[in-house]
Amino acid sequence: MLWEFLALLAIAIVLFYRWASANNGFFKDRGIPYAKPTLYFGNMGDMFLRKKAMFDIVCDLYSKGGSNKFFGIFEQRQPLLMVRDPDIIKQVAIKDFDHFINHRNVFATSSDDDPHDMSNLFGSSLFSMRDARWKEMRSTLSPVFTGSKMRQMFQLMNQVAKEAVSCLKQDESSVQETELDMKDYCTRFTNDVIASTAFGLQVNSFKDRENTFYQMGKKLTNFSFLQNIKFMLFFALKSLNKILKVELFDKKSTQYFVRLVLDAMKYRQEHNITRPDMINMLMEARGLIPSEKTKTTAVREWSDRDIVAQCFVFFFAGFETSAVLMCFTAHELMENEDVQQKLFEEVQRVDKELDGKELNYEAIMGMKYLDQVVSEVLRKWPPAIAVDRECNKDITYEADGQKVEIKKGDVLWLPTCGFHRDPKYFENPMKFDPERFSEENKDTIEPNTYFPFGLGQRNCIASRFALLEAKAVIYYLLKEFRFAPAKKSCIPMVLASSGFQLSPKNGFWIKLIQRN
Repeated sequence: MLWEFLALLAIAIVLFYRWASANNGFFKDRGIPYAKPTLYFGNMGDMFLRKKAMFDIVCDLYSKGGSNKFFGIFEQRQPLLMVRDPDIIKQVAIKDFDHFINHRNVFATSSDDDPHDMSNLFGSSLFSMRDARWKEMRSTLSPVFTGSKMRQMFQLMNQVAKEAVSCLKQDESSVQETELDMKDYCTRFTNDVIASTAFGLQVNSFKDRENTFYQMGKKLTNFSFLQNIKFMLFFALKSLNKILKVELFDKKSTQYFVRLVLDAMKYRQEHNITRPDMINMLMEARGLIPSEKTKTTAVREWSDRDIVAQCFVFFFAGFETSAVLMCFTAHELMENEDVQQKLFEEVQRVDKELDGKELNYEAIMGMKYLDQVVSEVLRKWPPAIAVDRECNKDITYEADGQKVEIKKGDVLWLPTCGFHRDPKYFENPMKFDPERFSEENKDTIEPNTYFPFGLGQRNCIASRFALLEAKAVIYYLLKEFRFAPAKKSCIPMVLASSGFQLSPKNGFWIKLIQRN
């Protein structure tokens, strides 16, 4: 019995080894330089073992590539061809876009999946959609983020930003200091903005701190150790996941958002309610409410899951990513007092020009130094660590004196943080210097080396929205407070090694000193 068990164990170990190492010769066979992988974990073992942040791992792998335009890396068993040349980046993302339309098929739902199954909303979102379906949904959602719609949405954002800052103000008779967890503060702000602009809800997460909308959002975006394991399984065992029906996100939170969207659509249709938000735009595209556009264009066949998924991913991305942008902006202003002072002077100037009137879209868009500061934050701390593309038609590139054949199904990686931290493109990259993006200097930045929101047609559709809400809250915070180091502030910045999310080791802590 013991020998039988040992024999079975030996066979299992051999089979696992063969499966785990099956792709290890991928780049060697093609003559492409690569980083040697460890068994099963590839080059990402330190992240899964919580030794190093994903951001730092990708920067290190980019540096290992040396002068090579293509460099092979492994995300677990998946070979990724890292592109390290801006000209090839342009070819992949723009000129040869028809060869690289899709992100890789990790989460995407299939056409034969049950359209009423809401367990994988991320897979039905614009981010994961593929080919013609992606193009249709992109054209459906694009009008939500035009300049005219941003003007309308800014009124809602502005109201939330004012409420968010007024809750911090204390008695002005003496200088008040508050040590603030910026991550908690900013996620409450982004939560309330999304509730208003996408779902048509009025929520104040600063007064009603335990409101359901916020609590459900936190559950969805809190990447615990278990959540990281789930992600790992999704990447490695997609077919098994389908059989086992492993749900990537918290089921109760997912069901909450499903009901929220479907009930809102039903109520609006029954009561003929129109709002300038995402739900309204999707209802128009589906022909549920009449519009000028649906009179001239064909109504698209979107399922309930397709509709809910777009609102879901907008919340998911907006809740976390936008909040992190605001947190890093506050942190860099806290560390760089000269930059903070210069930006405060611009805030004072705009406030004076408004002469008591409400902050408006034109005023915030006209703040050039604020734009420089946020652009530099996005360079140093890009929300998308890397951008991926899957090849759908064979193509060959000339690089490093040889022909590199990229075959259908190969995955390319465009390492955003690697380019943004490369001294070849950004001198002294660890220095926080908004002057890189001044009118005089921004044209000297080499094209396709700065892409915080992605590149080409598959760039982030909501980037203008994210920038606008970040600028609004920073404007009001700086107007009322000076940013200073708190006891728990992470100086110098050391990233937490707890998984995919970008966060300091001790969290985002800032001391706010009320201005006289």
